[in-house]
Amino acid sequence: MSSSLLWAVDVYGKVYSLSTTRGRWERDEDTLLELKRVTAGQRCSWGIGCDHHVYLNIDPGEVPIRYREETYENQRWNPVDGFTDVLLPTDRWAWSDLTGGTAQPLHSFLLPSNSWEWEGDWYVDQVCAGGDPIETGGWEYAVDFPANFSREKKWNSCVCRRRWIRDRIYKARGSWTKIPLDHPKQPPLPLSDVSCGGWEMSDQPGRYHFLWGVSQQGQVWFRSGILPQVPEGQCWEQVEAPREVAQISAGPGDLLWAVLWDGQLLVRTGICLDSPTGSSWVVVDSPPVKEGGTIHVAVGVSVVWAVTKDYKVWFRRGVNSHNPCGSGWISIGGEMMMVDVGLNDQVWGVGEDRGLYFRKGVTPSEPSGRGWIPVSAQWECSLSSWRIYTHMSGPPPPPPLPSLLFSAGCEFGGQVTNASHGSVLTCEDSGDTELLLTTIPPRPQDTPKAFIPTSDSFISSLVADREPLRTPTPSPKKPPQGKGSESTPAPMCNVDLDAAQSPQGEASSLGRAGDVGPPTSVATYPLGLEPSLGLGEEDGPVWAWISGGGCDVDHTAQMTWLRPADPCSTALSIAPVEPEASTARKLSNEHCTGQSVWVRKGSMRWWRDWKPYRWVDVGVALEQSTNVNGKRDAIFFIYFTQYDEKKYLHVFISDVTVLVPVLKENSHHAFAVYTSDSTKQRWPLILSAQTEKDMADWLSLLAGCCCEARGIRGTPSRQALWSVTSKGDVMVHEPSPCLEAPAHTLPCDMMFWLQVPGHLRCVESNSLGVVWGIGYDGTAWVYSGSGSLLGNCSGILESSYRCILHTQTDGRTVYIYENQRWNPVTGYTDKLLPTDRFPWSDDNGFTECTKSTTHPPSPQWSWVTEWAVDLAFSGGTDKEGWQYAADFPVTFHGNKSLKDFVRRRRWVRKCKITLTAPWQEVPPIPLSDITVLPCLAQSSMEQVSVWGLSDKGDVLCRLGVTPQNPAGSSWLHVGTDQPFKSISIGGGHQVWAIARDRAVFYRGSVSARNPAGECWYHIPSPPKQSLRQLSVGRTSVYAVDENSNLWYRQGLTPSYPQGSAWELLSNNVTKVSVGPLDQVWVIADWVPGCPSELSVPGAVCHRLGVGPMQPKGQSWDYGIGVSHYQLVLILMSAPNGTVFPK
Repeated sequence: MSSSLLWAVDVYGKVYSLSTTRGRWERDEDTLLELKRVTAGQRCSWGIGCDHHVYLNIDPGEVPIRYREETYENQRWNPVDGFTDVLLPTDRWAWSDLTGGTAQPLHSFLLPSNSWEWEGDWYVDQVCAGGDPIETGGWEYAVDFPANFSREKKWNSCVCRRRWIRDRIYKARGSWTKIPLDHPKQPPLPLSDVSCGGWEMSDQPGRYHFLWGVSQQGQVWFRSGILPQVPEGQCWEQVEAPREVAQISAGPGDLLWAVLWDGQLLVRTGICLDSPTGSSWVVVDSPPVKEGGTIHVAVGVSVVWAVTKDYKVWFRRGVNSHNPCGSGWISIGGEMMMVDVGLNDQVWGVGEDRGLYFRKGVTPSEPSGRGWIPVSAQWECSLSSWRIYTHMSGPPPPPPLPSLLFSAGCEFGGQVTNASHGSVLTCEDSGDTELLLTTIPPRPQDTPKAFIPTSDSFISSLVADREPLRTPTPSPKKPPQGKGSESTPAPMCNVDLDAAQSPQGEASSLGRAGDVGPPTSVATYPLGLEPSLGLGEEDGPVWAWISGGGCDVDHTAQMTWLRPADPCSTALSIAPVEPEASTARKLSNEHCTGQSVWVRKGSMRWWRDWKPYRWVDVGVALEQSTNVNGKRDAIFFIYFTQYDEKKYLHVFISDVTVLVPVLKENSHHAFAVYTSDSTKQRWPLILSAQTEKDMADWLSLLAGCCCEARGIRGTPSRQALWSVTSKGDVMVHEPSPCLEAPAHTLPCDMMFWLQVPGHLRCVESNSLGVVWGIGYDGTAWVYSGSGSLLGNCSGILESSYRCILHTQTDGRTVYIYENQRWNPVTGYTDKLLPTDRFPWSDDNGFTECTKSTTHPPSPQWSWVTEWAVDLAFSGGTDKEGWQYAADFPVTFHGNKSLKDFVRRRRWVRKCKITLTAPWQEVPPIPLSDITVLPCLAQSSMEQVSVWGLSDKGDVLCRLGVTPQNPAGSSWLHVGTDQPFKSISIGGGHQVWAIARDRAVFYRGSVSARNPAGECWYHIPSPPKQSLRQLSVGRTSVYAVDENSNLWYRQGLTPSYPQGSAWELLSNNVTKVSVGPLDQVWVIADWVPGCPSELSVPGAVCHRLGVGPMQPKGQSWDYGIGVSHYQLVLILMSAPNGTVFPK
């Protein structure tokens, strides 16, 4: 591990650094240096001195920082003197830059600061612009200025030039030096805060740094011209802000937050390499505290932390480059003066007691961490090697005070009492050592905490007289007496939060469950803060500032100075429940004996599933529980009012079978929550969020709880069942070990579906982990093998797995129809009959669709074209795109006749979606269909057969596909005499296909050695039916016709694989998928018991009773209906040879 530095400043302005390899605090060699604040980035750090100068410290490195100065010597020829520096008045300067517009004599070049030194003297560049050496003293010749110069002197060469160069090298690496002033004659800019970031926005080896500053007048400044060769930058540029700014923080990416003087927050948007100063400011509300606002903010790659005026720490949820403002605040335990986000989004802080702390457990999946631990490093100047916040001698330190442990919403005074309804504190979040809450007598020997200054006057207020901070001490309570009582730990005590009387406890409480706030309401996390014993100045520094932007530490780092003596993991804190929900609380305790906490509250709209059907404003709350075995579960409550009576609904998270966005009238942000019971009744719980972001946050949170309740972690397994919905969402069902016995076959309505990031029209896979998909624009995608089981990559579980994510795009075409009717006076007009369709409608004419009211499928989509008339409409059009007919609805044609009284034309507009997902593009041929050879999990094959159809109907065979390389290497064209529209490969390399003229074909002689086969055999279609899709298993072939009928091919044998006849099996089938052992799954348009009001087609159904003696099965098991468009089956063989669905 390479060494990196953690920087800190004490109250006297002394600068210290802590190396990750040496583990000792070292004071800067410049004993006269006094800094107020430090901001660190990769390989460099900036600071503000007490003299208002800005200082720079660049980490030592093997490669020197060298900058080359250049100037051009220009001459013109005259008949008397030849080439001379006496030029014409219209010529360039005798010494100039490359363009000749700026005079640059040699003596005008000065060192920008004392940090630079010249490396040699001026010399002539002997290499011309083309890279060839010049043998004429470096001169280049041309006809005139400006012109193309060459090293050859010709008869018409009237001007010449040569380049002089001189290198200067940066000599001050590893030390703090002043950056040069923009105007040496003017006083320095009085800055009060600086922050550097932006180095991850460029992929170049020498990443750029963006430096932001705040003046004492509240102005925002940006340091321009910072380059790898110019680390000091060039000048300060003012960035207009709506109000006075007090503090600013820039992240390694494009995030920039600022704190206003009144405690509000600003977010800068539009920051990129082309526009490093951004475009506009957005005001963000401060964390919800009773008095005051924010005093400090810290930004990372995708996290934002804040400290309010009561020194509480807050975490901003949902922050990323696409949503720099985030979605809500979460209260984090601890009282900090300031915090800083370093590399890998690790968090450092200066505590209220002036100690340095590190946030443990910060991971991509849990960015808020799990507790604070002190930074306990040795001091280099003391032979006794004092350790910060660690006792040097004497008995072990006593347990932490309750005021430290529960300052995040759980601070209390008085004695410990019995628990209220379900209000139990716990410290079992991470599986670390449990902290047993006991009463503690006051410790008179405790060192008082440092005084907290209320302003940034720095030295004067920071070193002022400190007065002890009173800490509430609970009344002592005798431990239980008995045998072994001395060694037996005290039992976990319960805390009645209603008895909490401290103002801080009241301020951080979430309130009652009925007091439902907006979707950005706050969840509170308790504190895992280690005890920090204050040190006098004779023992070590009293810290004022810390910066970890250059400290390369993550949650896996094993640093000796980051090891807590008594770690305490955190759990989610508790909010009291309204009296009306006491029954729900009892239900929670009966369902899961253990500790329960509120994770989140919010407000939504709920689709009431009884007459009159309508949207109802409700409050929602998610309560998480832990049973006696340590398994977590949760309950989702919905609070509503009916006839002035408060009521509620509840859903056990362990009973949820799918969470999926749905298309619902009058709501663009609706999602359905299915359980096994609601699936049987065909009544899912449909909720609507206020925004797309809120819906994604709730889906991510609920899906994470579902996964945690079922113990699902990691990526989809090879035995997973894949499907896509009509919206393009990719869904997967994970198998469970308890399903391996045939007697425990899981019914369809109990299958748990999870959303995988991506957007596809169809998906195919097999048990070797090869998964292919096709987007709506025909682009082929292959699953990269790593991705979250959640629908949103920013979900709470996504980052806990090492994802191979790519940028996935997909496109759709939106159509609307313009309808007109002819009348004898005006001709064709949009004045239609009352019984006609709308003037602007969809294809059926039942729904009004105008250009202004027609939007992309969801807010994630964006238009890429304007509305245009579709002249390629099937059936033909006239030159203006109109189609004619006798009346609505009748078959339309492109030529107008005397009997045509109505006409229509189709308008088209394209939209696009871009997202990050574990799908890798397979260029360059657009596909219309794809199929993957099904096989058992224990199969071993060198290559996997993958067949596809191009958008033109050509048959393709993918070569080189293996489990290690699922994308394969190249396409092999398989000859056909007509275009195809559907293809499927089954066991034994059986390839069946449907042509666009509805003819069915079988490909003969396909094998592993001959993947393309030999020839096509024509198969008769069912009588008077046209097939549109088919699926091949091991010994069976199923097909779906244009009328949604399901057909079974009889008589398939190894000697006659074409079969003998088609048999009708079922109707209302949209898609069919057959597994490697002939298990049949379908997507049904409608299933028995589904109410017409719900109108959610696409139910997953499983064919029961399929076996060697009954190849067609016996009946259907009706599953969930979530607008599934296509489903792909993966089956796995049980040990006894039987088959069960996965």
